[in-house]
Amino acid sequence: MSTSLLAFALTCFVIEITPGPNMAYLAALSLSQGVRAGIAAVAGIALGLSVYGVAASLGLSAVIDNSAFLYETLRWGGVAYLLWLAWDAWAAERDVAPEAVEGGIGPWTAFRRGLITNLLNPKAAVFYVAVLPDFIQIGKGSVAAQTLMLSAIYVGIATAIHLIIVLLASQLQSVIATPGLRRTVRRVLAVLLAAIAVWFALSTSR
Repeated sequence: MSTSLLAFALTCFVIEITPGPNMAYLAALSLSQGVRAGIAAVAGIALGLSVYGVAASLGLSAVIDNSAFLYETLRWGGVAYLLWLAWDAWAAERDVAPEAVEGGIGPWTAFRRGLITNLLNPKAAVFYVAVLPDFIQIGKGSVAAQTLMLSAIYVGIATAIHLIIVLLASQLQSVIATPGLRRTVRRVLAVLLAAIAVWFALSTSR
């Protein structure tokens, strides 16, 4: 791997270990719903990042970054969705009923929520506009091909880190094995998701 690719990989690693909506959502989901739901959400997030990577290769990420309307639409859509997830976590008593202790949301629901959460995160689009282009080597092959290659590296690193978060958080699930504790944890996580939504709104403001 060239020095440029190593530098890009290190940059991606630092960005991904910085706490953000994806990390917090995956930790909360895995702690309350277990490893299967967490891994499904990781797959959804990976697909969302890949979609932005393809969009970047086509120049669409720059359009989002340069359009105040599109950026703000994604931004507030993401805030609203995080708040909805917080409400769902607070109100979903069915997931903590005695007969549903081993249940919870299905993998498809977790996948869909991970995908939507990431697609509504304008920071993902901005990464492909503000960071990735610095590592494109003009005159050394197709810009689109280089963008796709760097996107694949970014998605791979992000997915590996997300899987580690899921595995670590899910290990704590046995600590909250009773319905009462699950209800308490879900409501604490609901408050945290709401706080993340507020932080997200503030941190993505221009």
